Amino acid sequence: MNPDIERYRNNLRDEVNGAALYTSLAAAERDPVRKDLFLQLAQAESQHAQFWRDKLAAAGIADPGYAPDFRTRLLGRLARRFGPRFVLPTIAAAESADRNKYAGQSDAQSLSADERGHAAVVQAAAGGGLSGAEIGRAEPWHRGASGNNLRAAVLGANDGLVSNFCLIMGVAGAGAPGSTILLTGMAGLLAGACSMALGEWLSVTNARELAQSQIGQEAEELEQTPQAEQNELALIFQAKGLPKEDAQRVAASLMRDKQGALDTLAREELGLDPRELGGNPWAAAGTSFALFCSGAIFPIAPFLWLRHGGGIAASLALSLAALALIGAVTSLFNGRGPWFSALRQVVFGAAAAVVTGGTVAAVELGTHGRATTS
Repeated sequence: MNPDIERYRNNLRDEVNGAALYTSLAAAERDPVRKDLFLQLAQAESQHAQFWRDKLAAAGIADPGYAPDFRTRLLGRLARRFGPRFVLPTIAAAESADRNKYAGQSDAQSLSADERGHAAVVQAAAGGGLSGAEIGRAEPWHRGASGNNLRAAVLGANDGLVSNFCLIMGVAGAGAPGSTILLTGMAGLLAGACSMALGEWLSVTNARELAQSQIGQEAEELEQTPQAEQNELALIFQAKGLPKEDAQRVAASLMRDKQGALDTLAREELGLDPRELGGNPWAAAGTSFALFCSGAIFPIAPFLWLRHGGGIAASLALSLAALALIGAVTSLFNGRGPWFSALRQVVFGAAAAVVTGGTVAAVELGTHGRATTS
């Protein structure tokens, strides 16, 4: 079978499901503004479906006459029973996952921008009023932590601490002298920190390049199809609660400033801040390197001045204390008590070190036994 024919059919089936789903949401929606929004989305999906019907017809294939699938019918029933807001988060997640489904189909580029716009519109409609983050900032127990930055810092230090703690205990379990343990720990610190830094640099760099590519594509679409982009903006504003006429007026006003329109589309449709684009990769790499080192230094520090036996005991005590401290800090954003979090961190960190040390000791004992027998 011609692979293009199968692709046309799959795309048609998806668009038929989308049109039916948004029609069901419109039928269940009581708010006239949101009802009109869903009807516009249903109309757009119907136009996309017709696009693929025409493709099939041009290839000599009759209209398959697809009906909405089980998932679409189920979501429609749930919307009618519990209201559209009940199913919108699920639909928004699906739209977001499919937002670039036409990006690799050269004959569907005219639909690609529409699909990304639909994802942004549905995401805005699913948001309703305050977002979870905004609600959280109003609650007193969410005010003490800075969220992702604090979490990243704690996890970076924890990675360094646990990995080097296990490494030190593993080498110690093999009976290595203190100087060897120290050299191994320093190698583990540098290797782990460099690996984390490189990984973070690659992650941020790739995120920036992807964001720049997406914004560049959005700018190209803004130049080539300004009316379609204006319609997307109007739909997004309508999804946020503006009446249709006001949303269209605001979108038309924004379109007079192409840069302002591009910034707005980047934020609302792509979820990107053009001023940041994911941050500075070198700063992220340096921070990751430093955080890993700040945790990895604890297990090896005692071996700088203590011998084998005393160094192991001091390393064990210092590492467990650092694990408890990190556990207590995690209580700022995990909602559990500091003592519980500290104890949990100590138990799991110690268990990892025991497994590593015991395994290496068993391997060393077995190797030594075979050598003696030989």
